Amino acid sequence: MKKISAYKTAELEPMNSAGQDILDCYRVLQKSKANIVGEVIKGSLEFFEWDHYPKGDVYDKETHAQYYYHAHPSEERIARLGEEHGHFHTFVRPLGMPSGVHPASLPDYKKPEKKNDDVCHLVGIAMDRKGLPIRLFTVNRWVTGETWYNSEDVLKILDRFTVDLAYPSWPVNIWITSLLRLFRPQIEELVQQRDLKIAEHQHGYNQQNADKDNNAYEDRSLEVTSYININVDVQIDLINKELKRRAKG
Repeated sequence: MKKISAYKTAELEPMNSAGQDILDCYRVLQKSKANIVGEVIKGSLEFFEWDHYPKGDVYDKETHAQYYYHAHPSEERIARLGEEHGHFHTFVRPLGMPSGVHPASLPDYKKPEKKNDDVCHLVGIAMDRKGLPIRLFTVNRWVTGETWYNSEDVLKILDRFTVDLAYPSWPVNIWITSLLRLFRPQIEELVQQRDLKIAEHQHGYNQQNADKDNNAYEDRSLEVTSYININVDVQIDLINKELKRRAKG
């Protein structure tokens, strides 16, 4: 992964601001003994595995950023740093993307009837039972039914993820927008690893079954394509230390 010290000051400062925004969200929520996950699922009498929370997802019609929260059965969750309660999936739709990006040229790509349906999945955010983020991860195409974009385009699209809404919770929307900025280095690495994992998987298919039309993007045996454990406080501390070091000259 690209080290924090390799980023320009002009790149680190927005990450630092994002970190402070996240801490402010935690501070405000803690005043009423609330947390990020609780805000997203509030109002639901029961929490059901697989259901999207909030119902109908969160979609900003101005930025075309979208996300939802859900949980898989406990036996299907990755447990590497504490127990996962559930996770967010984050997306941007075409009308919110920068010019020059386009879906990957895959053999099975079919142009949708509506241009804005070529949705790009950015990254998943696993949460623990305290409502704190513990892991970032990427997934195979079939998992979310996304349209596939190559890593270079995903990282351009990433900059456009902003949710500027009060629904379902203003702190949650600030938090999720800021989290993708704070952990930009990790997300860059994960998306690149995702492409490599898929390429390796497809190569293995081609080697073993040269006479068959196998599609790695739809292989149910490959779900999570990359992941990394995260800690907000540690990330903020690393960025602050680097900025202070530079300020001292």
